[in-house]
Amino acid sequence: MSRPAHFEDARVRVEKLIVGPVENNVFIIRCKSTGEAVLLDAANEHDLLLEVCRETGVRRVLTTHGHWDHIQAVVAVRNAGIEVGIAAADAEMLPSYDFVIPDDEVYAVGDLRLRSIHTPGHTAGSTSFLLEDEPLIFTGDTLFPGGPGNTSTPGASFDEILRSIDRRLFTLPVDMIVLPGHGLDTTIGDERPHLQEWADRGW
Repeated sequence: MSRPAHFEDARVRVEKLIVGPVENNVFIIRCKSTGEAVLLDAANEHDLLLEVCRETGVRRVLTTHGHWDHIQAVVAVRNAGIEVGIAAADAEMLPSYDFVIPDDEVYAVGDLRLRSIHTPGHTAGSTSFLLEDEPLIFTGDTLFPGGPGNTSTPGASFDEILRSIDRRLFTLPVDMIVLPGHGLDTTIGDERPHLQEWADRGW
């Protein structure tokens, strides 16, 4: 199956799949020099995700957080022998997993390096992933165009998600491309000037 690249340069190819009833973004990050790949969020449509994993050689799934819409294909990918990781604070939200993702852990994907950044607020274990030496940050449901993710669900905290965005994401370069768990991309530079207005409006 031939799919267009969502982002590509000499080192990396990123594909974006939109799956499930709430249109989750699933990303495949592939090292072009070695062919190794990782998948972010086994969200839904497990048959499609398993086919893509077979095509691209994905052996590991990194999970941005434990909400139901981001984990519907976890059992299927684990049954296929693919490892699934999630932050400890969200681990009990998964039916099963293989490893815990600590803060500031670096995962090798061939010659690429993907760094975990804990960004709690949407959930206690919400995690963003920074692709080092590339202008890409994958933010799950923490940061979207126009503001933070939903904090009206149990265990969420608006104050905490704003702190995470301010201290962990808005310290990144302005040209950093933000790839969220739903919807369209944005950049750190486009969103950073609006932090105070989000705080004032309360969502």
